[in-house]
Amino acid sequence: MKARTPILIALAILVVTGAFALVRQEEKESNLELEPNTFPETMVAPLGLPPIPWPADNPYTREKAYLGKLLYFDKRLSSDGTVACASCHTLNDAFADQHATSIGIEGFVGSRNSPTVINTAYLKLLFWDGRVSSLEEQCKAPIANPHEMSLLDNEHASHMACEQRIQSIPGYRKLFKDAFGDEEVSIDEVTQAIATFERTVLSGNSPYDRYMAGDKTALTAEQIHGIKVFKDAACINCHNGPSFSNGKFTNIGVGMDQEKPDLGRYAITKDKKDWGSFKVPILREVENTYPYMHDGKYWTLEEVVDYYDEGGIANQNLHPLMKPLHLSDDDKRALVGFLKSLSGEGSQHFTPPDKFPE
Repeated sequence: MKARTPILIALAILVVTGAFALVRQEEKESNLELEPNTFPETMVAPLGLPPIPWPADNPYTREKAYLGKLLYFDKRLSSDGTVACASCHTLNDAFADQHATSIGIEGFVGSRNSPTVINTAYLKLLFWDGRVSSLEEQCKAPIANPHEMSLLDNEHASHMACEQRIQSIPGYRKLFKDAFGDEEVSIDEVTQAIATFERTVLSGNSPYDRYMAGDKTALTAEQIHGIKVFKDAACINCHNGPSFSNGKFTNIGVGMDQEKPDLGRYAITKDKKDWGSFKVPILREVENTYPYMHDGKYWTLEEVVDYYDEGGIANQNLHPLMKPLHLSDDDKRALVGFLKSLSGEGSQHFTPPDKFPE
């Protein structure tokens, strides 16, 4: 009997550890159900930003934001399962893309740089040429684009194929029911969920914000001088508002020396005043959203400042404020220092999903 005791003890340990492992596995498998709780009941914008403008037809819920996060990172939205929204707007690159121009399905190299998703909640027009007026519409475009996420050269067919792929995944059907009330998957619901998540990707409470709120130690003397340079050089005429973008379109000459330049907003409106104009980019997190300009031409803020200091590239529609600035080296360093002070908080806490619905 004594000889059997160690065996019985060993068996008991195996049973207990096995049961513990089973419990841990069950906990792991249930994480997808618990994850929505990582989003707050109500989203509060960080210091320096106004309340998030939620659309009346797509109000915030934590279930929708969580579903949107999964879809944002899930490559199964693309035809061949190789490209996600997060492929061109990546976590590690401040929700932008460190390629001069973005790379889509089957390695296709696009013609424009991917702007950051951060603070796009406050923009009224999206894409460099402003061709859509909501994040929901913006989300639909890459899913159907044969150069980005689709192998089909047809918008309706691409959207239907995406719906069917997501609908075929039982785990997603449950999450769509939690977020929208039923298991049926539509492209509108897919993009509403992604847009909801994207509106939670924010940047505020930067050193600049804390300085403006009264903390005079938040900025260095050089950065404070940079604010003056920013205003005196007329940068603030276009880079204003909560995200330091007026959301308008301006010709600053970038790419206008090419044989066949990208005409930007003009291709959408056919209005002469929009010839060669592109959306004024957000400056929040600009230190981390390189390369810069619609064609990803410049890789450092110093290069960008030098470009503006030289007055841009002359063309028939160059903005009248684009002229040589004659900044000193100290002024340039101060301006770059100020731009770096716009890096804040509100997006860094996100991590990619550990697993996706199955």
